[in-house]
Amino acid sequence: MEKVKEARGDTGNVAIEIPSELRHYDERRWFLATQVAEVKKFSLQPVQDFVDLAASVQRGELVPLPAVTDTYILFGVGARVDGDAFTRYVADQNLALNDEAGLRDAYARLETEHAELQKELSDLQTQAQSDFAAVKDRANTKQAELDKNGAVARPSGRAFDIAALRQKIKSNEEDKALLNRYYGQSSGSSASGSRLLRDYDLLQALARNFGGRSFNLDDASDRQTLKVYLLSSLRPPALKMLEEIAKRYHDQFARPLPVSSLIRPEQYQHALRRVNRYAVTIDTPPHSTGLAFDIDYRYMSIAEQNFVMNELARLKNEGRIEVIRERGANYHVFAFIDGQRPSDELITAALDEVGPPAPVAQLLEKESQQQTSARVETKSRAAKNPRRSPKSTRIRSSRRSGGRQ
Repeated sequence: MEKVKEARGDTGNVAIEIPSELRHYDERRWFLATQVAEVKKFSLQPVQDFVDLAASVQRGELVPLPAVTDTYILFGVGARVDGDAFTRYVADQNLALNDEAGLRDAYARLETEHAELQKELSDLQTQAQSDFAAVKDRANTKQAELDKNGAVARPSGRAFDIAALRQKIKSNEEDKALLNRYYGQSSGSSASGSRLLRDYDLLQALARNFGGRSFNLDDASDRQTLKVYLLSSLRPPALKMLEEIAKRYHDQFARPLPVSSLIRPEQYQHALRRVNRYAVTIDTPPHSTGLAFDIDYRYMSIAEQNFVMNELARLKNEGRIEVIRERGANYHVFAFIDGQRPSDELITAALDEVGPPAPVAQLLEKESQQQTSARVETKSRAAKNPRRSPKSTRIRSSRRSGGRQ
């Protein structure tokens, strides 16, 4: 970690040269569509949640990586995970994962909540009827209007309370219906054969022996650590690519390559999107395939960044990866399984899956913002180094930028 972060010192008048291979295509959807096309080409199933991820590791489809090797270090992988209980991610919903005892408790909680809500609703309706009767007894009061629920709309304002309670009851019933649906109790049958119980058993078995360590699923700290371990995984072709890039970097600079992200289940990807605008939420997010990883360039010198970018550009030209330089201080790398880029026909067919084309006005606005940002940055760097006037396509600096742009 210290080797990654240590100050590089003055690198002299070195320019950051971003190869065209690491920039967006004119058709901006082409970048994501290329990765989706690879998924379609090999009929890969993206990982939905941590349970899916655990199953993939158990089947050997994904390989857990050590946190540190001679050539790379996992640098912030899983930094956003929490110790919450494991859930199943189905139809954009998180379904609680239980054993049989936990399932009985869940049903008991819902039944108790339902009874309490029904009693509260009954009491409120009785009070509303009493209010209505009192209003009718006052001759000088305008005629009270009943809302469709039978409650007094204006005199007491209870109609809103009754509607809110009915919504809570509806939500309670929907939660119970979900349990019935996914735990197989809709007809009163035993849940012992349900998929979610089997999922819990699978996760429990993996937690008891994961890489020689044992984790207690009832302990929040253990759950959080296990999630980080699961997120430290890749498919073998992507791991091979990571190791190749890391070795080249380490041989050149005697530093471990900082890798900031590997596999990300769709469930985690959606949660991450709230704090990371680069975490895409299309139907097939590249990181959910286990073929993508991110390289963190925040602490690299300009010379290091140029070296890594040139290596990535070479690999892309060889048809072995898709790659882009993100302004969030990462190089996003996607490895092709057989070392061959998908055909243009497959990529074209995948364009609609990554969303509609951006409106022309939006593209023009982005281009204008980028040009303005580039001019400001160029002037700033030129002021620091007045002897040389940097070109618009290059960023010159006499000091280490730390990779932030």
